Amino acid sequence: MRVVVTGAHGKVGRAAVRALLAAGHEVTAVDLTRPVWERPGPGEPRYVRADLTDAGQAFAVARGAEAVVHAAAIPDPAHDPADVVFRHNLMATFNLIEAAVTLGVPRFVNISSATVPGFFFADRPSLPAYAPVDEAHPIAPQDPYALSKHFGEQLMDAAVRRSDIRCVSLRPTWVQHEGTYERNLGPVLRDPYRPDPGLWSYVDVDDLADAIVLAVESGLTGHEVFCVASPDNAAGRELADLITTVYGEAIPIRPLSRPDASGVSSAKAVRLLGWRPSRSWRDHLGADGRALPGRSGA
Repeated sequence: MRVVVTGAHGKVGRAAVRALLAAGHEVTAVDLTRPVWERPGPGEPRYVRADLTDAGQAFAVARGAEAVVHAAAIPDPAHDPADVVFRHNLMATFNLIEAAVTLGVPRFVNISSATVPGFFFADRPSLPAYAPVDEAHPIAPQDPYALSKHFGEQLMDAAVRRSDIRCVSLRPTWVQHEGTYERNLGPVLRDPYRPDPGLWSYVDVDDLADAIVLAVESGLTGHEVFCVASPDNAAGRELADLITTVYGEAIPIRPLSRPDASGVSSAKAVRLLGWRPSRSWRDHLGADGRALPGRSGA
């Protein structure tokens, strides 16, 4: 298929482009990075620079696409003013889904966030109603990033009400790649019994990219939301022990798929998308949280 990937020069976008090309799709990469006038390398996708907060540019990049993967976003609320985060993320999503509906693009994959339920960047502490967290969990975001992602999912709902477009929203947890495992997850392994708003969840960027490919190729109708997390937790401990030690009885624990399960359940993605995550922090780190020999880790 002809697939447009926004945010193509970001952490998630780069992996999605690689995975889609490997799956045989024709990819147009879209981002804000200034292009250079050079001969494309072998297999390098076409690149278009576009500011998706401008409706005209969003329509221009969506024209002719058979699927859109929307990964472009300000990725957290901590480094920009709140209004910038909210306006940029929401308007880019609005403009692109509006373009896709108007132009008859049949499939839209929206990269949402595991922050949507409201625990990660909360000004007032908020705990999950249960663990592992899944797609049915109550939603109560406080910050502009999670709010923008929540409203993005509602834009997908509206799109399928008024058109035949098929939408998938993926809610990845803390995304890691080889270069970040030691820096981000190493401290968790060395000191696991600290409060963790994500309940020790994470996902490898290439496993997430596999989920994106499956979402692009899926025949699911309507709008489906999927949590996307590695099946194990980042602390390398039993999840029940982590939760009861850190939070006591405040978070009810539901049946677990494995003792060291993630605090976020991807059972729906496994069941409906056929997602089979195969990567773990154990591929990069020892039990001490240090990079394995031959791995950069940091």
